[in-house]
Amino acid sequence: MGTGGAEALVAGMARAGGEFGWHSAVASGGGHRAEALRALGVPTFTVPVARRKATGVLRATTAAKAAVRSFRPEVVLAHNVSASLVARLAVLPRKVPLLTVFHGVADADYEGAARILRRTSRTVVAVADATAERLRAAGVTDPVVIPNAVFPQRERVDRDAVRAVHGVGPDVPVALCPARLVPQKRHDVLLEAWARLGGDAVLWLAGDGPLRPDLAHLAAELGVADRVAFLGNRCDVPDLLAAADLTVLTSDWEGMPVAVLESLTAGRPVVATDVDGVRQALAGGGGVVVPRRDPAATAEALRSLLFDERARSALGQAGRASVRRAHDPALLMRSYDELLRTAVGGERA
Repeated sequence: MGTGGAEALVAGMARAGGEFGWHSAVASGGGHRAEALRALGVPTFTVPVARRKATGVLRATTAAKAAVRSFRPEVVLAHNVSASLVARLAVLPRKVPLLTVFHGVADADYEGAARILRRTSRTVVAVADATAERLRAAGVTDPVVIPNAVFPQRERVDRDAVRAVHGVGPDVPVALCPARLVPQKRHDVLLEAWARLGGDAVLWLAGDGPLRPDLAHLAAELGVADRVAFLGNRCDVPDLLAAADLTVLTSDWEGMPVAVLESLTAGRPVVATDVDGVRQALAGGGGVVVPRRDPAATAEALRSLLFDERARSALGQAGRASVRRAHDPALLMRSYDELLRTAVGGERA
């Protein structure tokens, strides 16, 4: 429950659920979002994240069973495949209905994910149309599509003040990449694109992960270390969005990235790879899609926007309008409310 799209969705749903008569608890590995929910009075339980080892699943299941005994839920909503497996093992003796929100996996992992989801989940929710199609092809029957949304966030601070904190002047072009430093996000492609870009533009990498040392070394090798800032894990992404000129994401795959929706909501255009959920999120405008693993195309798209304020403004307006139409949090909550109440009522959604 730190940075990440699924985590943002969980936190937003837990906060908004009271308006729909929900009494929610969150079981997670902890993090700043869990701490914020706890401060608001939402019950939270610590469950270690299950890795791909039997011992990890066992530890997570033991903690999840304790959470279930304490909270006694009528329905459980698991996010992603490993959480679905742990939740099924935890609620099995109580026969509590389990629904899974599927945020996506790499192409090669769909068949394995589908096998687990078929055995664990009453209903599977896909966050994008393309991920639902992939699940069907892998054997999941009738996944429900509920696109992700961005819940209202606190007011952003002054743009120039945020830039000053990071040593960037008001007129310097800034691109923000809010993504964990993991293989899926392909920061290596982004750094190679940044080396082609030239100029005085600055790249902010908001996120952390095991690849940070390798990526810092690559930035130095490419000669862009002075134009790339590794900001680590952040809980102030709205502030960073206020200070940046655009968002960039070079992932190999995505479900429905909340980072893209947050950028559109903030009126910041997006440069991102043409993958499943990104393609859907940007279908109504607000950004430019580029081929996967293509530094040259990424650099060209960045160049076309970072140094053209009029183009950024037009895409920013289009993105705001698009996210209001297709990613309304009220619509998302009504959809989940209907789904959960159907599950509690004992019928197949």
